[in-house]
Amino acid sequence: MKKNIYFASDFHLGSPNHKESRKREDCILRWLTSIESSCSELFLMGDIFDFWFEYHTVVPKGFVRLQGKLAAMTDAGIKVYFFKGNHDMWVNTYFTEELGIEIVSDELIMEREGKRFFLHHGDGLGPGDAKYKMLRKIFRNPVCQWLFGLIPPRIGLGIANWWSGNSRLANTAEEVFEGVEKEWLAIYAKEILQKEHFDYFVFGHRHLPLDLHITDKTKYVNLGEWINFNSYAVFDGNDLSLNYFEKD
Repeated sequence: MKKNIYFASDFHLGSPNHKESRKREDCILRWLTSIESSCSELFLMGDIFDFWFEYHTVVPKGFVRLQGKLAAMTDAGIKVYFFKGNHDMWVNTYFTEELGIEIVSDELIMEREGKRFFLHHGDGLGPGDAKYKMLRKIFRNPVCQWLFGLIPPRIGLGIANWWSGNSRLANTAEEVFEGVEKEWLAIYAKEILQKEHFDYFVFGHRHLPLDLHITDKTKYVNLGEWINFNSYAVFDGNDLSLNYFEKD
């Protein structure tokens, strides 16, 4: 019987080039095939694509193998959720109408097997990063998205792909863990815990796999990314654990 819930994020398909992206897409497809028989729900928690903007009649080319696999999974009765990340926040109705995927714009709070989950891509949360938080409000504004949609796709997608190429993933050094007291998403989770209890906080965005107990009863998991780690989390009905695919 299918019972496991799987979480993954930050595939960044499209980056850094077509060849490397296709290789990574094939790896993701092997992972999805390996979990399919035990998967009841799949949470794709943002930045699945290094860039995505959905025009009314045009979507970015490529990634058809992943889309086909996800369509087959939803057709088989597996519930799939797609979280808007900072790279693919311009998802609209295409994935829902064509693939049967539920879109999540911000946080999702849920309970499974008596455990409470707080789920979010992770962008714009916690202390600091005021510049991005301002840009996020602009980019997510419906009027701004409508105005960008007036730009012809060839030009608009070119601009956006250039912007994506200058992202943190493309230009920064290796992510380093400096202790839970400096983890901004863990700090944010602790602030939430002052108001209500959650057993698990699950985020992406950080690009560093982390599995931390922030209290005796609460775990913080960051899903990492699939360029270096191939990391994901699985909830088996009893506990949430961080795992790695095709990594020694």
